[in-house]
Amino acid sequence: MNTLTQYPIPQWISMAFIIAISSPFILITLFVRKEAKKIQHRLAYPAVIAFFVLYLTYIAFASFKGWFNQVSLPPKVLLFTTFPFAFLLFGVLLNTKIYKIIMENVAIESLVKLHIFRLIGVFFVLLALHDALPKPFAFIAGMGDILTAISSIFVARAIQNKENYAKKLTYYWNIFGTLDILFTAVAANVLTKIAIDTGVMGVDSLAFFPFCIIPAFAPPAILFLHLAIFKKINNFSA
Repeated sequence: MNTLTQYPIPQWISMAFIIAISSPFILITLFVRKEAKKIQHRLAYPAVIAFFVLYLTYIAFASFKGWFNQVSLPPKVLLFTTFPFAFLLFGVLLNTKIYKIIMENVAIESLVKLHIFRLIGVFFVLLALHDALPKPFAFIAGMGDILTAISSIFVARAIQNKENYAKKLTYYWNIFGTLDILFTAVAANVLTKIAIDTGVMGVDSLAFFPFCIIPAFAPPAILFLHLAIFKKINNFSA
């Protein structure tokens, strides 16, 4: 049975990541509070907080128990976290009444602004610089996230200012952001397959705490946000 190899990662990177990874959960929670308040829905905000606390606790528990340690395809972290979370978002939440009501009332720029949390992609680069991730993968995935995050500021501003190019800009930005996260997910699995077959470095560091939060949360959440933006673009008149 093949098991993952933990690469030596400076403690300051792990500590900085723990602080930084709180940003998407805080931003999404504040977003839900704002949108739920508009429609006077009292349960959405505490429900999101409760879910995030429970989910993060589960991820940490599973990681420390070694549930993700066996090298496999698909990786165990996907089987135990990413896939169930994706099903919850796309199979359950997407069809709920509260989601549909929020989508009807939310401003598209509010969805775009959430992507600022993808600045966390800088940790892909940091891990690669410390030989904990393959450099080509880390730099492409990391820089893609960073570019998506920074450009989200200008996209949101174009929407708010009702620029005549805002709709096209949002559409192409959304495609870029979607392709970036899809590349990251597919490439990570390809690298895992190559690592199993040849023994070269894979993406093992993303299966250990705290970095396992990335595959457990980011791909489904980011794709879900991009889907919401695609839905809103159809009704976007800027």
